Amino acid sequence: MADTFRITLGQLNPTVGDIDGNAAKARAAWEAGRDARADMVALPELFITGYNAQDLMMKPAFHTAAIEAVKALAEDCADGPTLAIGCPWVEGTELFNAYLICRGGRIVSRVLKHHLPNETVFDEVRVFDAGPLGGPYSVGNARVGSPICEDAWHEDVAETLQETGAEFLLVPNGSPYYRDKMETRLNQMVARVVETGLPLIYLNMVGGQDDQVFDGASFALNPGGKLAMRMPVMSEAITHVDLERTPDGWRVIEGEIAPQPDAWEQDYHVMVVALRDYMAKTGFKKVLLGMSGGVDSALVATIAADAIGPENVRCVMLPSEYTSPESLEDAEACAKALGCHYDYVPIAEGRAAITNTLAPLFAGMEPGLTEENIQSRLRGLLLMAMSNKFGEMLLTTGNKSEVAVGYATIYGDMAGGYNPIKDLYKTRVFTTCEWRNANHRDWMMGNAGTVIPQRIITKPPSAELRDDQKDSDSLPDYPELDAILDILVDQDGSIADCVAAGFARETAQKVERLLFLSEYKRFQSAPGARLTKHAFWLDRRYPIVNRWRDKS
Repeated sequence: MADTFRITLGQLNPTVGDIDGNAAKARAAWEAGRDARADMVALPELFITGYNAQDLMMKPAFHTAAIEAVKALAEDCADGPTLAIGCPWVEGTELFNAYLICRGGRIVSRVLKHHLPNETVFDEVRVFDAGPLGGPYSVGNARVGSPICEDAWHEDVAETLQETGAEFLLVPNGSPYYRDKMETRLNQMVARVVETGLPLIYLNMVGGQDDQVFDGASFALNPGGKLAMRMPVMSEAITHVDLERTPDGWRVIEGEIAPQPDAWEQDYHVMVVALRDYMAKTGFKKVLLGMSGGVDSALVATIAADAIGPENVRCVMLPSEYTSPESLEDAEACAKALGCHYDYVPIAEGRAAITNTLAPLFAGMEPGLTEENIQSRLRGLLLMAMSNKFGEMLLTTGNKSEVAVGYATIYGDMAGGYNPIKDLYKTRVFTTCEWRNANHRDWMMGNAGTVIPQRIITKPPSAELRDDQKDSDSLPDYPELDAILDILVDQDGSIADCVAAGFARETAQKVERLLFLSEYKRFQSAPGARLTKHAFWLDRRYPIVNRWRDKS
């Protein structure tokens, strides 16, 4: 019996619904494994359909097409290594999240996911039926156990596989990023290794899907939990992993351990990948955005330049009489530093026309928020007109702090198809700008150096919709606001928790009120890159009509 085993890992980027394209990627990975004399080629969870397909998965024509594609792939890859690929599977009236093992022109084994996640962005209980606890499958001289994603976060699946003869674990995943998740994954997988005494190979996909980014960073652990190899973060890669049989069982031969960047770099990389893939997978080539001279639009423009190249980014300044000379200078300076196209489109004439049209109806009433919002909505109208005319997707630029408390104008500055900074609090926006000015990576398509002028970062934030307006006129200062939001949103805490943390009860109650009242705006807002476990999209689902308030 041979004492080595080679597995080719396809850490690849599928597209939801592109069954033919995903099959082609799988075929290319299999060919790489064949050329490297691998015993097995492995793809991630539900790779053939892309993940997360949500309710699309339940459509019979869709999951039937996926199954037929894997059967055709099995026939096409008959002469060479075993192919393992994630795919839906139907038995009777039940639909399963399955891992299909193909060899000799057919599907020879299938693993059915047992634990279906039903939290944060996952609602697999809605889509799939739970499979039974199963045993390993044979590939050449090895018996392989494959807990599918969530199954590896529970001890019973891995232990059952070990007790029924598995010699190492291969875990196919569709595991999306949130800040510091790698440590959480690693701790869970180390627990499975310690419990079973088996080596473990964790295979994750990469790429953006709507709000989520799958961050790759596939890895292997030997018994005792020692890291044997790790693949790159946020990058497609095909890697050959070798195991050798020892007197104590299979062991992963140590290979390259790709670096794990810090949270600031990973957050920024996620925002870039999320936008890049959202554009590529929806068919857009170019973007535009309103460039205000403020920190949020500057960061969004930078992310866009890094994602798709500055030549594909249009920055539009739409000034009113309240726009400061500094904002005009800063917006143009940032666009030029980035190398983006810059347009200057004053709104005074259009605003006057709208004001005059409404004057008979508003006669005798004091100007106020309504008139401020007209400016924002006029900008949204003009930007959408440009989007329609030029075929460029409009990016919206509201940070998580503003999205949380509704400090944004619906159908105005909220207009747009994607929001790269939707899950980034204002205080982190400032720090992220500083980080990007000081750092440049080969995955960034934009210019290196200080691309966001320092004055944009340091000046007091303002919507500039009236004379001498500051964000602090309407909101607590951002360090205080973000700290309260962290308690109420990210920690699911209470008013009492805010008070215990040292914040005034009245301030916390004001923030909570704004948070609840703004739900209808978020319901209609553009998707954006998920950076935390409490992003405003699938992670946090609240009713729009809600009279409850926390009295703690």
